[in-house]
This record gives sequence, structure tokens and C-alpha cells, in this order.
Amino acid sequence: MLTFKPITIDDKIVFDKYLNKYNFNTCEYSFTSLIIWKEGCDVQYTIYDNALIIKKKDFNENYYFMQPLGYTASNLKNIIKELLKYKEEHSMPYLFKDLEQTFLDELKEIYGDNIHIKADIDNFDYIYDSDKLINLSGKKLHSKKNHYNYFVKNYDYKVKDFSEPGVKDDIKKAAEIWYEENNKGDKHLFYELKGIKEIVENMDILNLNAMAVYVDDRIAAFTIGERVNNNMGIIHIEKGTSSIRGIYTFVNKTFVQNYLADVKYINREQDLGIPGLRKAKKSYHPIKMGEKYCINFPALVGCKSSDF
Repeated sequence: MLTFKPITIDDKIVFDKYLNKYNFNTCEYSFTSLIIWKEGCDVQYTIYDNALIIKKKDFNENYYFMQPLGYTASNLKNIIKELLKYKEEHSMPYLFKDLEQTFLDELKEIYGDNIHIKADIDNFDYIYDSDKLINLSGKKLHSKKNHYNYFVKNYDYKVKDFSEPGVKDDIKKAAEIWYEENNKGDKHLFYELKGIKEIVENMDILNLNAMAVYVDDRIAAFTIGERVNNNMGIIHIEKGTSSIRGIYTFVNKTFVQNYLADVKYINREQDLGIPGLRKAKKSYHPIKMGEKYCINFPALVGCKSSDF
């Protein structure tokens, strides 16, 4: 029987053992992402047949499994058999979510038409060319460059690293203010706030970078990100005072320039199907999307594809 336990910051050494063997394109398989959403998505894990199994719930309160980590060609079918059993016992609507194309292709080779696949479009990650974000070059980003230039010319600002005195406390306070101003009954924003506070207190353990922008000596924006491999950085959190023109463009450009200039791609995560967020992310013209899929096995467990 599978027995799961909640993820904690102390589990990083366990997750690193498994995650470091992979080269994921999406934000879901960052340990930091899992910590941020550990309460909001009830992130739990177990070790089965020498593989790491992660269980989460989505924003619709449906539980699912992420891709098993550390499996082999010889034990993958056994692992999936056990996960299917757990799924049926706990009435989970689908088996896997947050799957990338590589693992999906492996499943197709093994199970063929026995799997049902659904693209999880609202959770596709936006992936950008880092040089474009730094230089804001080209006609498509001309308006972004104008916003950046306006901010630089019209505001008295300072940029500070999280390691400088008082910055971590200021980031937590700014996160609280942003939550109070933007919370419209969305409980997930509360969980995000708790996640921000936890990662801010564990920046060094998580190998994160963070930067704050002060306007007239008051914090006006901050961002938190990390390098996940030699090719990609992820922007996990970005909050700012929307009334300050150009603040988001300035933060976006400056953070990548200062911390992630030597990686090729910048992942700015998903839009969750929120129209305003989708418009903002598209306005930077991603060069590709980090696709994610939901998977079910209706032919193996006797359920209908319509249940998915």
C-alpha cells in the first residue's frame, strides 16, 4: 500500500537525488515550486520500488500523480499498476497530470491506445529567449522598451539583492500588501503568500535569487527566481505596484540581466487560464510553450474517457 507524507523544506536532499537526473522544461518539477504550493496543492510524496512518487491536487481539488522519478524500464509498468490501484481506491478522476512530452512518449510506446491524453492548456508554461527579455529588442517588444525607459527616466529607484540588510523583511511585507490589495476571495493567493514567506526564509537552502526595487526608498516590486539547469531559469514570483508605470517591465528585464543572463531560456510559468495574466504573458512573445498533459488509462481500469 502506498503511504504518502507531506513535503517539507527538509526533503530537499531526497528530491534533489531524483530531480537532478532529469532536465525538465516546465516549472512543476522544481523543488521550489513544490514548496511554494505544498499547502495550496497538498503536495505529498512516497518512495515506491525505488522511485519517487509525488501526489498533488489541482485548483479544482482533484488529486493526481506527477511523473514518477527514478523509475527504470523494468519497473515502470509495476509502478503504474500500483498507482492505478491507488487511483481507483481513492476515486481520483485521472492518473497523471503535469506530464511533459518525453514521458508521454514513453507511455505511448508501452500502452498504445490504452491511454487517454488531454492537453492541459491553461497550465502550459511561457518560455522566452533570455536575450530578448534583457534587450527588449525588435518591433514586437518596442512598447515594453518604452515602458522600461519611462520608468528609468521618471522614478528615483534603487535595486537591491535579497542578501542586503532589511530586504527579506521588506519582500515579505510587500507580499502581504500585494495579497491584501489583490485578494478577491481566492484562497490560493493566501497559500501563495505563505509559500512566498517560506521560500524567502530559505533562499540559500533553495539556491534562489531575489531582487527588490525601491522607488523613493519604499519597496515597489520584487521577484524571486532560480536557475534550474544550464539552459533554463524560472521566475517563480513577481509582484509590483501596478500604479508605477513600467515597474513590471523594469523588474522583468533587470532580474534576468543581473541573475540569469547566461541561460538561454526563461520560464515565466503558466497563466492558469486567467485572461489578464494570459494577455500579460503573451505580450512578451514567448518563443515556445512548456506543454503539459493529463493522462488516464480508461481501457485498463474500466472507466470511460468521458470521466476524464
